[in-house]
Amino acid sequence: MSRPKNATSNVIGPNAVLQLLPLIERLGGTSRVTKMLKAAGMDEAPDGTEMIPEVHAARLHQLLRQEEPQSAPLLAAEAGRATATYILAHRIPQKAQTLLRLLPARFAAMLLSKAITKHAWTFAGSGQFERVSPWTYRIKDNPVVRGEVSQTPLCTWHAAVFEHLYQVLVHPRCRCVETHCCAQHGSEACVFAIDIAP
Repeated sequence: MSRPKNATSNVIGPNAVLQLLPLIERLGGTSRVTKMLKAAGMDEAPDGTEMIPEVHAARLHQLLRQEEPQSAPLLAAEAGRATATYILAHRIPQKAQTLLRLLPARFAAMLLSKAITKHAWTFAGSGQFERVSPWTYRIKDNPVVRGEVSQTPLCTWHAAVFEHLYQVLVHPRCRCVETHCCAQHGSEACVFAIDIAP
């Protein structure tokens, strides 16, 4: 999905919603999906062809955390992996994927991080994205958790997207941990740190 010329900064990629819906359906059927979509401000599921208002995606993630506090992190992680799988299948050319897998991890991470930064508008919305290094990212004012307060990091979906992409394209033992979250008191940005587990 290329960036629309008229795209505003308060939109986000549809996979922020689409990959959650099958998991919500698994929890409570189509009626639960319909109810949560409506509560998030959507009359129906996105068709996947256009960016969507970030407020709708954020509200759906927040509703899931409120209604399913125990299982929400696992479901968000599963949705994040599904989002990364979609990206691998539809957004990154196979030749580029093959090249990244052949490169040493540090060079693959460098190239992948540049591509992630270039397309950050699809998952960071109006948040301010920064590539600190090929292994660390920051999203200041992350819209997916904007206004929330938590003692622990909440951005499992983002972390799972990064982790799965790095596992497939950089090294299978890559792990991504959100070390700071905008929802935590005193944290001005969500920080995602990736490393290769021993």
